[in-house]
Amino acid sequence: MGLVIEHLSVEADGRTVVKSASLSVEAGQIACVLGPNGAGKSELVLGVAGKLVKSAGSVTVDGQDISKAKPAQIRAAGVAAVPEGHRVLSALSVEDNLRAAASGLDTDTAERLAFVYDTFPELAERKPQRAGSMSGGQQQMLAIGHALMAKPKYLLVDEMSLGLAPLIVKRLAGIVANLRDQGTGIILIEQFTEMALGLSDTAFVMVQGEMRFDGAASELAGNPDKLHNLYLG
Repeated sequence: MGLVIEHLSVEADGRTVVKSASLSVEAGQIACVLGPNGAGKSELVLGVAGKLVKSAGSVTVDGQDISKAKPAQIRAAGVAAVPEGHRVLSALSVEDNLRAAASGLDTDTAERLAFVYDTFPELAERKPQRAGSMSGGQQQMLAIGHALMAKPKYLLVDEMSLGLAPLIVKRLAGIVANLRDQGTGIILIEQFTEMALGLSDTAFVMVQGEMRFDGAASELAGNPDKLHNLYLG
């Protein structure tokens, strides 16, 4: 069971950017995916989420094959992605952003709004504020809130710390840990390797579209030389 990705290849701009990658995460666990820039990590997330073409391999959620599903079907199956770059609907208010994220989903919108606002009190204080006028950290909270409106069993979080102050990163790391403790399975793509390994149960290292390491996060935590050597191949 769990979110299982087997021998997945993903296409972007006419080339294969993810090459036969396999990884998995179970409910209530965090798996981090590390690697240098351009390794294919973001494309992996977009492929699983149905935003890029999967040319080979499979993706299953608790035994359900979603390999050929469209993005809305993947969200309905319990997998939600937080893409890189604080992606929000800039012209809409915080509340309208969250309501838009729930559109077409078989979820209790009022219950999900309450959950997101409880998770991020900062957003509850800014319900009528235009999303584009908020700070980068607040927009990242809203981007995570977007995904949480789908009541996901599994969450794909891509570079949540990008461009944010350390205090905000620490706050978001705490949120991710809380979601894990509530039973959500999380795949965390992250450049802050120390933080990612500290949060994670398992770790994967991706270089040039291929997985170079699959094991316990503790194997890499505190071992920068091993991680460096993996990055260099």
